[in-house]
Amino acid sequence: MSGEGGAGPPALTHVDADGRVRMVDVGEKPATRREARAGGVIRMSGEALALLSSGQAAKGDVLTVARIAGIQAAKRTAELIPLCHQVPLSHVEVSLALDSSLPGVRVEGGARTTGGTGVEMEALTAVTVALLTVYDMLKAVDRGMVIGEVRLLAKRGGRSGEWTG
Repeated sequence: MSGEGGAGPPALTHVDADGRVRMVDVGEKPATRREARAGGVIRMSGEALALLSSGQAAKGDVLTVARIAGIQAAKRTAELIPLCHQVPLSHVEVSLALDSSLPGVRVEGGARTTGGTGVEMEALTAVTVALLTVYDMLKAVDRGMVIGEVRLLAKRGGRSGEWTG
């Protein structure tokens, strides 16, 4: 991977010339439509998945609560990630799907804005908190669940254009 003009690695935007951490100034960047999608999984025992799929979890509707938690988390990303900008989100979505091949749950999340910076962190935060919520609501049945494969799936907009992983 090379930086601008192909000369060496890309510059770290959150570090100034003296090596100090800083928040990037996006004030002069044009407002454009920006979108991002992220995904992740939580693997669990067959017993936990059966309980989840039957809707009989002691703490209630796991998938609905996790979806709402993910949406709320996207809206609070700047409070959790120190150098993230507050982004006026125009749309956030989180979907959860049972997957017996894991066994577990696949989560995807997306965020959209029109502004001067992207929403990758918001999409990633939505997915991560949704996964943590599934863990929290099923931990009495399976404390050995594993959260993983959290990653950016795609982003669109801004100077760097489109990216798909």
